Amino acid sequence: MSKAPKGARRKSEKEKPDVLEGLPPLNLNAAGIDVGNAEHLVAVPPGRDVQPVQSFGSFTADVHRMGKWLKACRVDTVVMQATGVYWIALYQILEMYGLEVKAVNARYTKTLPGRKTDVQECQWLQKLHTFGLLNNSFLPNEETRVLRTYLRQRENLVAAAGTCMQHIQKALTEMNVQLANVLSDLSGATGMAILRALVR
Repeated sequence: MSKAPKGARRKSEKEKPDVLEGLPPLNLNAAGIDVGNAEHLVAVPPGRDVQPVQSFGSFTADVHRMGKWLKACRVDTVVMQATGVYWIALYQILEMYGLEVKAVNARYTKTLPGRKTDVQECQWLQKLHTFGLLNNSFLPNEETRVLRTYLRQRENLVAAAGTCMQHIQKALTEMNVQLANVLSDLSGATGMAILRALVR
């Protein structure tokens, strides 16, 4: 059985109906961003720029340049995938430009049908966001995010301190210094005074 020429196969694929065809666009001024470590690919609606897909570096100056370009392209809302931690600084800087920024779960963007292989990730995100097919992930306000960072850091420090005390207790036991038999809390004032005396 002979195979169809590659060109013919691509042509038939392009003739398949678009599952988004007929849907009313909800976000006419939407942009999509493919977030990366070293660079971000950004897509705006066709006709807003000679090059509707552009690449920006990940440095702060590059992100500010991106924000200015998006405003020049009359973009109101931006969508990106919340993967890793690379999107966080990008999210915060673009908010400074008055843009409505949405971070979505990557799992949902990959399960929607109709994506063409010749469309870049940022263009696919921009198209889905135009038709309102992406749900924004919950993100607390700035004050809550700062408080959450403090609480997580405190939790990490408490856990690290507990690990250190376990190492100290193990070392004392190996030296047959049985402080645990006479002190209920080695990290208390009495225990720390004894440990400092032993170190001196």
